[in-house]
Amino acid sequence: MCRKPLSSRCSVTHWEMTRSFRVFRLSLPRMKPVRHCSTLLNQLCAVPALAPGRAYPAGLRQLRPGVRGGASVTEPKAVFSMGGGSSRLFGTLAQSLNSITLAQSDLYPEESPDHHQELAELDPDQLLRECEEALQRRPARPRRDLVYPTGRVPRRCKNNPSVRIMQWNILAQALGEGKDGFIRCPMDALNWQERKYLILEEILTYSPDIVCLQEVDHFYDTFHPIMSSLGYHSSFLPKPWSPCLDVEQNNGPDGCALFHRSSRFSLDASSHLRLSAMMLPTNQVAIVQMLKCRVTGRQLCVAVTHLKARSGWERLRSAQGADLLHNLRSITSLGVQSNTGPVAVPIVVCGDFNAEPSEDVYWRFSSSPLGLRSAYKLLSSDGQTEPPYTTWKIRPSGESCSTLDYIWYSHHALSVDCLLDIPTEEQIGPDRLPSYHYPSDHLSLLCDMSFREDV
Repeated sequence: MCRKPLSSRCSVTHWEMTRSFRVFRLSLPRMKPVRHCSTLLNQLCAVPALAPGRAYPAGLRQLRPGVRGGASVTEPKAVFSMGGGSSRLFGTLAQSLNSITLAQSDLYPEESPDHHQELAELDPDQLLRECEEALQRRPARPRRDLVYPTGRVPRRCKNNPSVRIMQWNILAQALGEGKDGFIRCPMDALNWQERKYLILEEILTYSPDIVCLQEVDHFYDTFHPIMSSLGYHSSFLPKPWSPCLDVEQNNGPDGCALFHRSSRFSLDASSHLRLSAMMLPTNQVAIVQMLKCRVTGRQLCVAVTHLKARSGWERLRSAQGADLLHNLRSITSLGVQSNTGPVAVPIVVCGDFNAEPSEDVYWRFSSSPLGLRSAYKLLSSDGQTEPPYTTWKIRPSGESCSTLDYIWYSHHALSVDCLLDIPTEEQIGPDRLPSYHYPSDHLSLLCDMSFREDV
């Protein structure tokens, strides 16, 4: 039976409050060169450290190729040990990248590096077979089915095909091995050599058009080259001060990543946001992109975020959510114009909100003037109830079973056609998440949406 988080979770300390609101900068000596993915990444050159430069301001920006942001320095004090992190190679990808130098970009780039690099195209079926081969020793992932909400029927429309969207906190490698304390998960289940294949297998199996990820600390050496070679535009925004940097042999800061299939969408504008609370910058970020569908010609605003974790920070999460909603209103107000005036741009917001439906930040989104609804409520019989959990883990403080992850959408302009169901308790297993058969402590969410034709 699903048990909610225990009240014994750590309370907020003065040091945490101070750390959350200070303007932290990345320490150049702490940044490690990106570790290599066996044969694949042994063929890439070593990654240089970040270079200092100007900070990237929040707010919408039209793309200006080649302009990069910068960071300055703070040295984290606590250091946690981490297990081995060297990786196996992706044979298919290695063949296409053996002459490519993959440079790590600055902390707040205006545009991700793949916009200027030509990477050989990958066969997704071949890469999926490589993933399955690499995972032969592991049990299969839980079988999950696409479910049609009550009253919905499968639709096929050539002129308005569904858009498949994935939301997933994939668990930062440094945190999984070095800090999070999953006491029922064997350390061997967390090694990056195989865990990366489980993550990629999940993505490749469902082939989403838009992928929103949190806790990404292997962007430059894994997700950027692979997703780019699969035909996705990639964007990444690290936290200003990532807890991954506390971990010895870390792979750099974790952050949010947003990918969209270039054959389906073009990128009109992009905004990298550092979320504020009570007029002060926080350690949480969001990526907001204005996309244009190549099939329908309609715009779609997509955002990915990861709000402050842990109990005791409810007011901060609420303020961060309010700041993100304010930015979304500003950004979408610059959308398309018609003969009758401005047209509201549909919005999709994906994220790990670290908030149960009872929290104020959830209420802010569900009652926003933007007309947002949570897609996964449609899985319930009444269409009004969130799933019982999107994360289920066991730590030294106890067992935590919570609904923290959401896909919000503009219900007036978008329709949810189907959703990926939630695994049962039996499928998850007694040791909960992560495990040998699932790579993260959070479940992926996925749904097909389409533009409403009556708007």
